[in-house]
Amino acid sequence: MEHSQSAGAYSIDMIKEFSEGSTIIVDKPLNWTSFDVVNKIRWNLKQKLGVKKIKVGHAGTLDPLATGVLVLCVGKHTKLIEQIQAGTKTYTGKILLGKTTPSYDLETEFDQEFAVDHISKELMEEARLSFLGEQQQVPPIFSAKQVDGKRAYDLARAGKEIVLKANAIHIFDLSFDSSNFPEISFEVSCSKGTYIRSIASDLGKKLNSGGTLIELRRTKSGDQNIEESKSVEEWIDFIHNSPL
Repeated sequence: MEHSQSAGAYSIDMIKEFSEGSTIIVDKPLNWTSFDVVNKIRWNLKQKLGVKKIKVGHAGTLDPLATGVLVLCVGKHTKLIEQIQAGTKTYTGKILLGKTTPSYDLETEFDQEFAVDHISKELMEEARLSFLGEQQQVPPIFSAKQVDGKRAYDLARAGKEIVLKANAIHIFDLSFDSSNFPEISFEVSCSKGTYIRSIASDLGKKLNSGGTLIELRRTKSGDQNIEESKSVEEWIDFIHNSPL
């Protein structure tokens, strides 16, 4: 079947092809992990198809506090995960200037406040331009990065001091809307492995202030975009209401 399909192109025959291999686009809901979505879709597929085992995996994690495009690969299409993950990602969201949290988002409580009165349009533009192109980005300590065989966020929650290595990333495009200052709306297109939470934190530092990611939505992953997605509930309805 096709590598992926748009929402309008899903046919009632598609359920027959899940066992052969499919790529579907889910609009991940807020407060769900990516694995929550995988497990829910896998369970419903197993029920519908009457099988004990079926391969389902996601092509690029979204944090629980993020929503939007989550590409799931089913059956033989799980072999395509690495290829899909390599694609450019596009996100929209909001950054709150003047405050920070240990996780760089709202998973943890605000821990510091900073002045924002000095931040001008010129300073914002200078910071924006500095992000473009190839970057060395340090991941948040509240991340799934491995440190001596343990996940960084487990060590961070235990109060351990962690130093993570910077990763090479590429930011292709970045725009800011400061009309609701100190909340900054943004859109960014970036390479695989980019942490948007780190962009929020780094923006605060570049502005001699603080920054926290307060909203995040992935609108595109490679060739898959949000307009082609279905919610988890819509996918479950599709699975159970389609003839075998």
